[in-house]
Amino acid sequence: MFKHLFKLIWNKKKQNFLLMSEILVSFLVIFAVFTLVVYYYHNYKKPMGLDYQGVWVINYSNSYQTKNTDSLNLYYSTLVQTIKSLPQVKQVSFTADNTPFTQNMNTGGITFNNKKMDGNNWYTVDDNYKNVLNMDLLEGRWFNKGDYATKSKPIVINSDLKEKLFGNGSALGKLIGDGDNKSKMRVIGVVQSIKIKGDYANTEAGLYQRTDTGSFRWLGKMLVKVTPDADATFEGKLYKTVANYMKNSDVEIEHLADKRVSINYFTLVPIIVLLIVACFLIINVALGLFGVLWYNINKRRGEIGLRRAIGATGNSVSSQLVFEAMILATLSLIIGTFFAIQFPLLNVFSLPASVYIIALFLSIIFIYLLVFVCSLHPGKQAAAIYPAVALHEE
Repeated sequence: MFKHLFKLIWNKKKQNFLLMSEILVSFLVIFAVFTLVVYYYHNYKKPMGLDYQGVWVINYSNSYQTKNTDSLNLYYSTLVQTIKSLPQVKQVSFTADNTPFTQNMNTGGITFNNKKMDGNNWYTVDDNYKNVLNMDLLEGRWFNKGDYATKSKPIVINSDLKEKLFGNGSALGKLIGDGDNKSKMRVIGVVQSIKIKGDYANTEAGLYQRTDTGSFRWLGKMLVKVTPDADATFEGKLYKTVANYMKNSDVEIEHLADKRVSINYFTLVPIIVLLIVACFLIINVALGLFGVLWYNINKRRGEIGLRRAIGATGNSVSSQLVFEAMILATLSLIIGTFFAIQFPLLNVFSLPASVYIIALFLSIIFIYLLVFVCSLHPGKQAAAIYPAVALHEE
């Protein structure tokens, strides 16, 4: 039977080639869509690593400029105490611009075992940063005031950087060089990597360095942990408190929960575009299958009538058309799989191989289901042809 089907397909190779091309292109687009979907779902399952609920970001311009470090520290410590005196405020923390759920980044290199590694995220934070975001401490400790007098600069790394540098071994007490390997930094703790780019983005290797006496000259953000009853009225009160204290400074308050929603939408844009393109291609393939199979039925009415006249059942005629469509899909999928399998082999886009493999299987199943569903109705039309009527027309 299959030999006969291959012969029929080969005899109409020009017509079938166009249909196979449509299926192939659709498979590649569907593979790209499923790759993104699986990748986003893989990232979504990872723990967030922080508690963003009830955390507000105060953006301010650094209006207070003085060469006296003590006066600078006193100015901002007084600001913190003023904000913490409000009943709805739990914690306040100063941080650099690369706060969670923002596009701001601060990347730099590190040196370990005389090998420089670029692309690591550097976070400048103070002692309260971990408590404000409720970060998970996996090893060691967070920063404290005693870190001022240490010989080697203390740092806290996240779990991604720890795995990258030390694997399953302990990172505590290990020395890491900066980008130029001129100074050494000692690891005092390891925290769970946070999804700083939203629910669907992957976590990245990063390290946290403690603010020093001169950090207030350039820092421009504060994270404020508030109670659940903090509303718009309190937000206005908080704004006035900060604005009245920091004269001539531009103050703006944002909510991490809102910023998370915004960055999630931004992350999902590529998959939405691919889904739209995939939908158009799927519709074209479905219409192509319907058209080709319907055309085949009308061109082969004599053949179908003759088969029915010599004893073929309607189900066997219908199955033949369905099998022809599935064989065309199989030939297209063999070619498409060859190209798709190159992505995990060549480590394209540095995604895990499991993401490509799962997306490949989902794409194959989807194409088979699409072709099967599209060939069912034309198959039923062929099964409904009466042999006497078909032979009479011939």
